[in-house]
Amino acid sequence: MINRELIRIKIVQLTYAYYQNGNRNLDAAEKELLFSLSKAYHLYHYLLALIVAVSKEARKYYDVEVAKANREGLPLPSSKFVDNKFATQLEENKQLCDFIANQKQTWDDDVEFVRKLYSQIAQSRIYIDYIESDDCSYEADREVWRKLYKSLIMDNDELDTVLEEKSLYWNDDKEIVDTFVLKTIKRFEPENSVKQELLPEYKDEDDKDFARKLFRATILNADQYQRYMSETSRNWDFSRLAYMDVVIMQIAIAEMLNFPNIPINVTINEYVDLAKIYSTPKSSGYINGMLDAIARYLISSGVLLKPMGEKTRKK
Repeated sequence: MINRELIRIKIVQLTYAYYQNGNRNLDAAEKELLFSLSKAYHLYHYLLALIVAVSKEARKYYDVEVAKANREGLPLPSSKFVDNKFATQLEENKQLCDFIANQKQTWDDDVEFVRKLYSQIAQSRIYIDYIESDDCSYEADREVWRKLYKSLIMDNDELDTVLEEKSLYWNDDKEIVDTFVLKTIKRFEPENSVKQELLPEYKDEDDKDFARKLFRATILNADQYQRYMSETSRNWDFSRLAYMDVVIMQIAIAEMLNFPNIPINVTINEYVDLAKIYSTPKSSGYINGMLDAIARYLISSGVLLKPMGEKTRKK
């Protein structure tokens, strides 16, 4: 689940913090990096558990409505949502159950938020159309939760506030983790029952090694990489740059030089995008031009042994 996009984000954050906090302990900083990545995986499970929590809350409301209907001789409410086959399978999923059992944080601690979210769901057009539909297939049950998640959970300011109170590590993680929750919903199949596999923490050991190697190369070779910046721009003045710009370019150079299988244009584009998020409004255009010039300089001087490839996209 932890992909290279998330790894790059964490390395930008942790490299900046490494230089700002004054405690230049590389081993401790690397442990902090890996811990922050593991917290993103925690968030992935926690958001899946939110679907379970909402489903349980729906069951409580349903039981109250059934009791009222029986008492007053009214028609029974639809049980379609509380019997949703995808949500039931997720609730019984062995991996998710094991994760929840080992965590101190549960959605029981935020029952008011869960109730409010269920109320929003029950009033939504997605929910109403689902209840009124004659389609009782597993696919329909899975699809309604995909739609509800995209519509009411992905961009939910109140949820963002709740998560921020749980962990400061989650401030910048949710947008990416949301995509993995949606991917997981689509991957669920009824025949897998409780053994349906969730996404692994890392796709493979290479991605975990990528995180360690990139972070260490960035820190250990900082002076050399900054010299490359200076040699590319003779009038370089660090005092006039946002310090985050220097950090982002330093990491980008580390990636270009230490990972021969990653195309140069891919590296440049990734860090230009990060500059848009973490630095000044003008930084992305400047970094795009500088990294392109630095890459060409390193190739011409024989330091960088891979081609430029296709021209990088305009920013």
